[in-house]
Amino acid sequence: MRKGADPGRAAEVADAMRELARERFLPPEQRARAAEDHPLPLWHGQTSSQPSTVAAMLVLLQVPVGARVLDVGSGSGWTTALLARLVGPRGEVLGLELDPELAEWGAANLDACGMPWARIERATPGLLGRPVAGGWDRILVSASPRELPATLVDQLGEDARLVIPVRSTMHLVVRRAGVTEVSTHGSYTFVPLR
Repeated sequence: MRKGADPGRAAEVADAMRELARERFLPPEQRARAAEDHPLPLWHGQTSSQPSTVAAMLVLLQVPVGARVLDVGSGSGWTTALLARLVGPRGEVLGLELDPELAEWGAANLDACGMPWARIERATPGLLGRPVAGGWDRILVSASPRELPATLVDQLGEDARLVIPVRSTMHLVVRRAGVTEVSTHGSYTFVPLR
């Protein structure tokens, strides 16, 4: 288990991933490959991240029941659905996707899961994230910027976490008691954050 990860979360994440199979969030021509542990193409250069990467990110994120979570780069809706499963009906998940076609398809995939406390919307071009009063409890980013975006760090609430791949290194940002700590957790490949 990597530093910063809670071993008790791994089972919850695995349960969510079994319940919300990746296959449901892939184009028909990719569904037979859903169990393969590598990225699969969606369209417009976007991908569905490999399951082991998604699991590692969600374990690092340590999503509590009832949390308010922002999912940046929600793509097919898979990570948004997994986050919704982890927060439960008392939580709230907002997925943001810049590509309008992908945002619409991802929202339809999510709607089919019957979790009305989660939604996917098109991201506002030129704006990163979506600030909310009090900040987000958790932020997950599934695309890679060249440097850690202060804009997203500023959208964290108190006792909050952000998991984001910066260039090729996974970063965990923890904000607690007014102090922000950043740690790194291995190398990964993601599409660029636009």
